[in-house]
Amino acid sequence: QLQASGGGWVQIGGSLRLSCEISGPITSGNVMSWFRQAPGKEREFVAARRWPGGSISYADSVKGRFTISRDNAKNTLYLQMNSLTPADTAVYYCARSRLVWGARTQINSYDSWGQGTQVTVSS
Repeated sequence: QLQASGGGWVQIGGSLRLSCEISGPITSGNVMSWFRQAPGKEREFVAARRWPGGSISYADSVKGRFTISRDNAKNTLYLQMNSLTPADTAVYYCARSRLVWGARTQINSYDSWGQGTQVTVSS
């Protein structure tokens, strides 16, 4: 199971760090990712990393602003979000895929999802 937390309201230009606590074992090579869904829009890929380490990938819209990281000892995935804008307002989900790295942006490649945490960015 995945438990996302850390969302909230933040001013434009501010920062937030999301956490995703992972219950149970994570197999080496699994892909752990963040997705987001804004009101009226489809869920979209944000960032991914291979577990326990190695490849990392970001959506173009968040490159240079967001950082995905993990604490293997705590079985926790993080998303550090800086320079936030209203376009980042969405419900953020963490997810796990057992499939190949090449499928990391495809929603249907993920078999486990957290419950989502709301991020609201405004002035």
